[in-house]
Amino acid sequence: MLGIQNSEDGVMAVMPMQDAAHTPEPMFRLQDVTKVYETAAGSFPALKGITVGFKRGEFVGIVGKSGAGKSTLVNMMTGVDHLTSGEIWVDGMALHALDENQMALWRGRNIGVIYQTFELLPQLSLLDNVLLPMDFCGLYKPRESAARAQQLLTQVGLEEHMNKPPTRISGGQQQRVAIARALANDPPIIVADEPTGNLDSVTAEAIFELFEGLVAQGKTIVMVTHDASLAQRFTHLYRIADGEIMDEA
Repeated sequence: MLGIQNSEDGVMAVMPMQDAAHTPEPMFRLQDVTKVYETAAGSFPALKGITVGFKRGEFVGIVGKSGAGKSTLVNMMTGVDHLTSGEIWVDGMALHALDENQMALWRGRNIGVIYQTFELLPQLSLLDNVLLPMDFCGLYKPRESAARAQQLLTQVGLEEHMNKPPTRISGGQQQRVAIARALANDPPIIVADEPTGNLDSVTAEAIFELFEGLVAQGKTIVMVTHDASLAQRFTHLYRIADGEIMDEA
């Protein structure tokens, strides 16, 4: 895994992170994370001092109702939004201390994000959608990137559709493309925000089984969902309500 450090002359450099054997648990740690939104009606605390840690190789479930703070928590973990106060650490890297450019580089190489609404670019083929993260981070040569994108689409069962645009495949297939895209740079962490919320039960089960297979391969997956029926299938379960989180496992 890669981290980012600034040299004495201010030049940003990509540095290897600590070896897993020497990294204290947990791998992913949020410490007193607070997020307050300023609205016309006043301050609204979406997250209220959340402290939680995830271990390497876990399939973590975060369950809560709409408005509980789930999506805000995802935005904090992935660096999409800024926390108001607190700290977020991943393998010794202080995410809360990174600037926008550093965070974008770190996120592209270390976290794959999967959304409920897929977020695929409709003007691009499935293959090109999966290629995008690799083009951004530059971890692979062009020929290697193309081969890897094809392999990932094959892994999720879409090798016959790779040249189609997203509009010509089903919702379940689009979510599979989103998973392939999230895996493009081989990140150790996958964060999924309601990834089965728009899918029928059969397709949702297939996606969940795909996640379980990725965990078996060593990925750490944090899945946010409103579906409490999935509780028994997670390695570890947390429940969030009114911006606060509790450990239920």
